Amino acid sequence: MSPDAAHAVAPIDAVELTRALIRCASVTPADDGALDTLAAALTPLGFRCERLTFSEPGTPDVANLYARLGEASPNLCFAGHTDVVPVGDAGAWSAGPFDAELRGGLLFGRGAADMKGAIAAFAAAVAAYVARHGPPSGSISLLITGDEEGPSINGTKKVLQWLAERGERLDACIVGEPTNPASLGEMIKIGRRGSMNVRLTVRGVQGHTAYPHLADNPAHRLVAVLNELTETPLDDGSEHFPPSTLQVTTIDVGNPATNVIPAQASAGLNIRFNDRHTSASLTEMVRDVCARAGGDIAMDVQVSGESFLTPPGRLSELLAGAVRAELAVEPELSTTGGTSDARFIKDYCPVAEFGLVGRTMHKVDEHVAVADIEALSRVYLTVVERFFAESPAGSSAT
Repeated sequence: MSPDAAHAVAPIDAVELTRALIRCASVTPADDGALDTLAAALTPLGFRCERLTFSEPGTPDVANLYARLGEASPNLCFAGHTDVVPVGDAGAWSAGPFDAELRGGLLFGRGAADMKGAIAAFAAAVAAYVARHGPPSGSISLLITGDEEGPSINGTKKVLQWLAERGERLDACIVGEPTNPASLGEMIKIGRRGSMNVRLTVRGVQGHTAYPHLADNPAHRLVAVLNELTETPLDDGSEHFPPSTLQVTTIDVGNPATNVIPAQASAGLNIRFNDRHTSASLTEMVRDVCARAGGDIAMDVQVSGESFLTPPGRLSELLAGAVRAELAVEPELSTTGGTSDARFIKDYCPVAEFGLVGRTMHKVDEHVAVADIEALSRVYLTVVERFFAESPAGSSAT
């Protein structure tokens, strides 16, 4: 594409593209046309769009999209997801969850905040960049999955593996998760806490409550274990992370009788941990507490992701500088919140997250301000312009 042709590129209306994406009822893992809608917007800009469907036994097939404009390095990637959580009680919504209704300067719909608005804002930013500057000196790519709100098995993780197998490199990545708690520009995520779930099952000997010496009460040992695990904080935080937390999520005995010592008691734990721990070290800690309690205690551990950090540097400063320039706000560099697909991307390139306001995500009447979608697109445009101004083709952006 010549520079003259580039200037003839039609603009993308970020708000209207968001509405088109919302109208696709892409409740995870369904796609319902969302990826085709995005690809149709990107293809006229010169993107090569590749649809990738992955599956594993016992998991649903997941559709993904990798779109790339350009062949040279550095490759600036935008990552996100078009799948959304279920709407809940559709009758409680003031507008149809997939109607994409505009009202009072707000856009309502499932996925407006998390995160179809950010995807549309980035697509609009790229269209504006190409119209203004022509194709980038390197490459711009989008890695969009339909599996982020689901088990996260056949989505971003598999696309990243596919890219690595064919020798395709990402040099920096922005994830468009809704990082801002209350107003646009206040927070950039440069890492995330790790998350793990532990299920403890204590086995004892059932018996009559009047004859406890003939039984072994598993509930007593479970209470002792939970008391030790919760009475002392895991840590007091680290340079870039808040303190780790351990929360008991459920305690189950399943005993309807008032005069029977149960045979088994179980509990669930969720641990959100910073970079002072790993899932392995925390598993060992819980195991040691169980060993001190004695008896027959089984542990089942499921790890959603390890903690990670992209230290403040070029990528976070690009984002922060664009926020300052376009919004006149000084953003906080944070690691708060839950997990995201950035936990997979961090193994391949520097990654930071910045998107819309997340106050209504996953809620009834999820919505975003129209002005925020437009402002986010300007922030992304500034990031792209500065990225390629500072990174000549063939150079690494890291």
